Amino acid sequence: MQRLCHATHYATLGARSAGAYAMPRLILISLMLLVAACTEGRLFQADPEIADNEQVQNRGADKDNWWDSLPRPAWSAFEKVEQSEDWFEVYRIDDDIFAIYEPGQFEEVISFLITGQSFALMFDTGLGIGNIRRVVDQLTDLDVVVLNSHTHYDHIGGNHLFDTIYGTALDYTAERSNGAPRGSCRFPARRLGLEAVTSLFERSQYRSHAFEIDEFVGEGDVIDVGGRRLEILLTPGHAPDSICLLDRENRQLFTGDTFYLAPLYTHLPGSSLEDYARTASRLASLAPQIDT
Repeated sequence: MQRLCHATHYATLGARSAGAYAMPRLILISLMLLVAACTEGRLFQADPEIADNEQVQNRGADKDNWWDSLPRPAWSAFEKVEQSEDWFEVYRIDDDIFAIYEPGQFEEVISFLITGQSFALMFDTGLGIGNIRRVVDQLTDLDVVVLNSHTHYDHIGGNHLFDTIYGTALDYTAERSNGAPRGSCRFPARRLGLEAVTSLFERSQYRSHAFEIDEFVGEGDVIDVGGRRLEILLTPGHAPDSICLLDRENRQLFTGDTFYLAPLYTHLPGSSLEDYARTASRLASLAPQIDT
């Protein structure tokens, strides 16, 4: 397949906040040391059976008034792009990259549309509230391929709206591609918060839609969108199927939830502090080759 090629093997656009756009080497090294210290001390062992654990269920309990901090000052550095979907805000990061931001939920999810000369890559599709496909169609006329930074509910919500999806050939990914029925997503629905949400969907009907992976990708694969080559790095820890995208030529790294300027989650089912420590060490070693 021409869109995918194998290469030798670097920069940072995180998912949780616009502040993650810049990741200096010091922050990467601090991440490595923090995760490594937690791992060595065995402060928390991730357990696949903790779906009802109080720590998981209370995630976001301290964020009841997160909207008081909106709009985030970091976004003022970027051009805001007008579009028709009220749930989203869109910011132009550079000529070829758009950040599609969801300020109406405490995690403030960000998906990235990376446009090339041949096609566009959608890195994550958000919560599934509002219609992210309509936003994308207003930003580009190119064919769009979806690739998720990982398959947690808040990154795959709009996958089913797109025709072509790439993903890892991991059991974790396959399981989560089956979606989740209504009633099984009580936690995210309970924490959505803003009154505007109720006009966009019925909380009790919130669900994760199934989707089909059309092309499997893995470590070292390169997605060439035309004029921009994005190398896939497997970076487990936050989730077993977490990946980052490395653009060596432009010295950029798209990190998903592997790194962002806020608390990093390693207490979720499938998370691993040991894997996160190895990932942090790897990213720290790349820091000299990364600008954003």
